[in-house]
Amino acid sequence: MKIYKLLFSPLILIGLLASQVAQAAVVTEEITYRDGDTEMIGYLAYDDRNMSPRPGILIVHEWWGHNEYARMRARILAAMGYTALAVDMYGDGKTANHPSDAGKFAGAVGGNMPLAKARFEAALQTLKSHRTVETDNIAAIGYCFGGSIVLNMARLGVDIDGVVSFHGGLTTGNPAQSGMVKARVLVFNGEADPLIKPEDVTGFQQEMDAAGVDYKLINYPGVLHSFTNPQADQFAEAFNLPVAYDQYADEDSWRQMGDFFREIF
Repeated sequence: MKIYKLLFSPLILIGLLASQVAQAAVVTEEITYRDGDTEMIGYLAYDDRNMSPRPGILIVHEWWGHNEYARMRARILAAMGYTALAVDMYGDGKTANHPSDAGKFAGAVGGNMPLAKARFEAALQTLKSHRTVETDNIAAIGYCFGGSIVLNMARLGVDIDGVVSFHGGLTTGNPAQSGMVKARVLVFNGEADPLIKPEDVTGFQQEMDAAGVDYKLINYPGVLHSFTNPQADQFAEAFNLPVAYDQYADEDSWRQMGDFFREIF
């Protein structure tokens, strides 16, 4: 267990409003949970100054796997007053250092919806079992691969209050059905992202409209894939990937996510 003293500043908290609490004592724990025979390694974060139940947030990682970026987001959410669990969708805490491995890991899980759902629900039950969590107030956020996962969990009718996708894939082999989606949906997309085509955006909107889903999609002009991750520029240079960090889109999407959570909880 570790305790972090987080001083709120634009640099550390990436666009959180200055009116929020000035300081938080964030406790973090690396925890293990299981999906069948597979051990998953999660990362739990919460502010231990107030032990009363509060909403819980699942964080689904990028295709790189459960890494420090997902854990950093968990700590920020904990400082905001939530209990956050950065989940492990690959098992055994696997991470990738090269896009070829990341693609294999992501494809093995994202291409198998029963497996993805089982692993997501294992994390969900782990979060709900924590003493600080209000079990009827749960949301999930995801980045890239994780954004696709949380959208698909909503499509499959997983019983949570909301999902937020940051630069996640929008197409699916399991389109939403009327009356099936329980979660409210918030999507942030880079309009210049070559991995998410304009027809993908249009198709997603048509799918959500047809199913009667309560959703909102924000398209940031001129913004590329992975716009929330400050390491995106390094990945672009190292692997010739069409990704780039965008400070405005990062901070604005996080602010809107905070507003969204205040609405649904």
